[in-house]
Amino acid sequence: MVLIKCFDRLTLFLKGASFELDQTDKRIIEELSQNSRIKMKELGERVHLTGPAAAARVDKLEENGVIEGYSIKVNHAKLGCYTYAFLNIYIEGTHHQAYLSFIQAKEEHILNNYKISGEGCYLLECRFQNNEVLNQFLIELNKYANYKLSIVI
Repeated sequence: MVLIKCFDRLTLFLKGASFELDQTDKRIIEELSQNSRIKMKELGERVHLTGPAAAARVDKLEENGVIEGYSIKVNHAKLGCYTYAFLNIYIEGTHHQAYLSFIQAKEEHILNNYKISGEGCYLLECRFQNNEVLNQFLIELNKYANYKLSIVI
C-alpha cells in the first residue's frame, strides 16, 4: 500500500497521548488491506509475530482509530452492472441539497460521491447494468446538475 510506504515514521496523536506506528504495524495494515479476512495466525506468520500478538496489535490499531472498519471487494460485472462511469458534476450556486437528495435516492448506482475542489463540485463514481440505464440516470441527473461523463473501458 503506497500510503503506508511513504512514511518512514508516523506518530498519531489521539486523546492527548501519542501512538507510534512501527514497521510491524505498517506491515499488518498492508496485509489487512490485501485480505481483511486473514486468520490472525497467518497474519502473525507474515509479520513475524504469534497469532495472539498479531491480534493484540490489530485490536490496538482498531482502538486507536487507525483501522476504522473492514470492507469487501465486489465484482460488479457478476452482479450485472457492466457500465462503470465517472461523472464530473457541476452545480451553479451554493445550493446542492437537491442534487444530494437525488444521489441518495439513486444509491443503487452510486459507488462514491466525492466533494472535490478544482474542476467541478463533485466526482461521482457509478455502476450501471447497461447504457440504457445510464442514459436514464443522466436524463434525471440533468434536472439537478450539469456533468461530464467518462466511461471506464
